[in-house]
Amino acid sequence: MPMAVDSLQSSKQVCVVGAGPSGLISARELLKEGHSVVVLEQNHDLGGQWLYQDADATATVHSSVYASLRVNAPRTSMEFTDFMFTPVEGRDARNFPCHRELFLYLKDFARCFGLTELIRFNTEVVHVGLATPTHKWIVRSRDRRTDGGEFAEEIFDAVVVATGPFSLPRLPKIRGMEEWKRKQLHCHVYRIPDPFQDEVVVVVGGSISGPEIALELVHVAKEVHISTKNVEIPEKLVKPVAKHAHLHWHQEIELLCEDGTVVFADGSSVVADTILYCTGYSYSFPFLDTKGIIHVDENRIGPLYEHTFPPSLAPSLSFVGIPNKFIIFRFLESQARWIAQVLSGKRKLPSADELMKAIEEVERHQKLEEPKNFIQLAAELLEYYDRYGDQCDFPHLEDWRREIILKDLENCLNNIETFRDE
Repeated sequence: MPMAVDSLQSSKQVCVVGAGPSGLISARELLKEGHSVVVLEQNHDLGGQWLYQDADATATVHSSVYASLRVNAPRTSMEFTDFMFTPVEGRDARNFPCHRELFLYLKDFARCFGLTELIRFNTEVVHVGLATPTHKWIVRSRDRRTDGGEFAEEIFDAVVVATGPFSLPRLPKIRGMEEWKRKQLHCHVYRIPDPFQDEVVVVVGGSISGPEIALELVHVAKEVHISTKNVEIPEKLVKPVAKHAHLHWHQEIELLCEDGTVVFADGSSVVADTILYCTGYSYSFPFLDTKGIIHVDENRIGPLYEHTFPPSLAPSLSFVGIPNKFIIFRFLESQARWIAQVLSGKRKLPSADELMKAIEEVERHQKLEEPKNFIQLAAELLEYYDRYGDQCDFPHLEDWRREIILKDLENCLNNIETFRDE
């Protein structure tokens, strides 16, 4: 599909790191603004997290998608404004479709807007650093198709980091963890339940993947014990635990013993074969060298103005898709459009000092706030969506669409065994 370009705007040479949803929409918006775009993708195909990869306990993979996974947000939140995620004849038409359906949607999107030819597949970015005194960016990459892997170095006016936050597993710190000699895995490498046949499995984590995987394991495992931080059993687990005699809930793990015993904070214990950690992911950008300007730890990357621009490096360095609790594709789209228009000169950012003051004010408010649940975080992200829209004449989310997204999300989270059956 040809895209109109405003020839009066400034055109930049831009590198997009990653060809998942964030990278694809970034490339599309950058093209619309007349920029020259190269997308570097380490895998053999586009899709990012939605490119399913087989895995085992020793595998190094990017995707965390397991075989039975279905999106936990409705179609209305997983589509771009001008490319609807409507059911396709002969494919998965459900409101919460399987992961492959979303992958095919992204393939269709890339094909429609001519993005595939912009992508260099099997290309791993190993270094992104500022080229002084030009204030451009050096990008070094490695060809993954051969064992040696040829290296290349290029210069770009700007870099958009769109690698996503779901590839580096985060593990809890538990007393006795190092001495516990049985199998310990993160759900990042979980794909199918079969390897856990007749095992006693402890699943750690009560957000989304933990309960979903636990309910899949009950069909093959001898026993499944799900451990969460809650003092009392979470409401969404009450019915599943009552329904399955060999599914048990516990408080968080207090101690792991060498003989395989797992001791929980409520005083109960079980001798387990496997512990499966569904404990989230840490931010990781090992290729990014900003000389300490940007700080990355497991829970946070900053300073970033509106999750997007580091003040002293803006707008030549930007991030898309940083919030990791809930993502809607229109959020990514409005963020990408804002970046593209700032780079072209159509939109202006405040000064670096003003950006830092805004970040500090947000952080001050966050310290005073009570912790938010998943639905509150989703609602907050939808507010960010509108704020990005204000920056680049992007339409606000319609009230009816906002209500449907939040209602479907709440139903999904509170009825983990039934929402899939719509």
